[in-house]
Amino acid sequence: MNKEINKYLKDRNSTDPQLVDKLIVSSYLRINHIQVIENAFIRSLIISDEHEEVDSLQQFIKIINTEGFIFDFEVLIELFEFVISPDDKVITGAIYTPKNIRSFIIEEVFQNINFTDQSRVADIACGCGSFIYDLAIYIQGITGRSYSQIFSANLFGLDIQQYSISRTKILLSLLAIQHGEDLIDFQFNLFVGDALNFKWSDVITNFEGFQSIVGNPPYVCSRNIPPVTKQYLKNWEVCSTGHPDLYIPFFQIALENLAENGIVGYITMNSFFKSLNGRALRSYFQQKKYGFKIIDFGNKQIFKSKATYTCLCFIEKHSKEYLQYFKCQDKTLTNNIKYSKLYYNTFDSVKGWNLEIAEVINKIEKTGTSFGDLYKTRNGIATLKNNIYIFEPIREDEKFYYLQNGSVYPIEKEICVDIINPNKFTKIDKIDDITEKVIFPYQYKEDKVNLIEEDFFKNNYPQAYHYLSLKRHILAGRDKGKATYENWFAFGRNQSLEKMRNKLFFPHITPHTPNFVINTDENLLFRNGLAVVVEQEEELLFLQKLMASDIFWLYIKNSSRPYGSGYYSLSKNYIKNFGVYNFSEDQKEYIVREKNSKKVNKYISQLYDIEL
Repeated sequence: MNKEINKYLKDRNSTDPQLVDKLIVSSYLRINHIQVIENAFIRSLIISDEHEEVDSLQQFIKIINTEGFIFDFEVLIELFEFVISPDDKVITGAIYTPKNIRSFIIEEVFQNINFTDQSRVADIACGCGSFIYDLAIYIQGITGRSYSQIFSANLFGLDIQQYSISRTKILLSLLAIQHGEDLIDFQFNLFVGDALNFKWSDVITNFEGFQSIVGNPPYVCSRNIPPVTKQYLKNWEVCSTGHPDLYIPFFQIALENLAENGIVGYITMNSFFKSLNGRALRSYFQQKKYGFKIIDFGNKQIFKSKATYTCLCFIEKHSKEYLQYFKCQDKTLTNNIKYSKLYYNTFDSVKGWNLEIAEVINKIEKTGTSFGDLYKTRNGIATLKNNIYIFEPIREDEKFYYLQNGSVYPIEKEICVDIINPNKFTKIDKIDDITEKVIFPYQYKEDKVNLIEEDFFKNNYPQAYHYLSLKRHILAGRDKGKATYENWFAFGRNQSLEKMRNKLFFPHITPHTPNFVINTDENLLFRNGLAVVVEQEEELLFLQKLMASDIFWLYIKNSSRPYGSGYYSLSKNYIKNFGVYNFSEDQKEYIVREKNSKKVNKYISQLYDIEL
């Protein structure tokens, strides 16, 4: 969409959303030479030459004509989706679904239902109506019924925003009018409400479920969900673990409002395969054992305006012992997809679904003892304001390091500790190259770490105290100003403050096998990345080789959370289930001693009985 068009509409949407609807509808009608005689709803949105908004309309049409694109229904849909305010998008998760995705979902769904004149299909988070618009066209094509009949008998929509329902009515009305159905009004089954507590039986007499529910559930992460909505989430079984994102309950909502043998067709996030907040949803599917097809786009981006990792889900409301899975490599969708058949009884809802090369991953996880049972994986410290506490000295003298943060501040050396960021070990392998200083207002006593008293801090480290005092208002803003800390200068969290001697550092996310860096300095702190902590230094040498092995990386690439550009997570939730073979001491010694990485990888893969 052209930037000038977007800016023009956004500037007006913030002050007069109804004017935006009028501009879009009126320009669409004028450019496409469509005359509306009867329909009262569309006529109320037409800017005529006598209206005061006509200058705005003419300017908007001029911008459109300058670009020279065809102003068709798809552009209309994109415009309606685009002008939703950024604040609303954060709360409602609205996002434009590409035409090819909508068409594929609808075609797949209708291959699996016996559609009749009495059949009902719905989108329960319909946004501006793109799915319902496509459904109307598809149903008209297979039945030959009028659009007015389809609107009143077959199509149902729900959205939490009034403007979304209004725009859906605009789309459907214009569709019918363009096909010769210029009626005074249409009977729509479009409702404003929250799907989390909306009862379809209140608006449909003798409701027995929809034959199909399609759509794109809202993309709202847990931290952006309003408090009242979080209360509603508690009513849904699939939201009982972690901090559920808003899309998660829409599976259960759809299935509970589906007729027997009906089908759900969604494009949605794929994070529920492995995430903690998807654990209850996975358990729900494993208990219900619905017929389930998944087309996984992995880290391929489907949406232009939002970095999300998505999949298509087709769920039939009847029992099967397995689900079917396909990894889409290039975003190309065809009708000849070769699914892998994966049995529900091989899955572990707690550990997550390893759908890609599931058998190999399951074999690795069942080998030996789980990584999490053998080793402690630690996250780094969390000041929640690293730019205040952590610094690289611009110079130093006998007593002070000098910190530059706006001004230059002397900081007593005795209150500073070395710190590194292991996330940099994707490319760097030397600790000295990334060592910084952190102001550390804590003391160790008998293997315990305690925050120093404020008077002690002020009297013994006056320069550091003065510096932090100047930043106190910034520190107070941590956790959105809602948290209570032990004292105002304390770190945001108390994690990983204790001394740890034998550490193997590695990054949180990486596109390839990173550098696993050994350190035995118990005073060295770290942030952002991770570290495996062990009792014996010799074990670090073995772990360094094992975690750099092809077997370990095969596991990570196929069981960890994918990020953009081929990056994968190494967080403890994704490595804890890796099965560590019961290596003998002789086998460990060989792995540590052997310098040829190919020989090491071959040796390890033979022990795991996995051919790479």
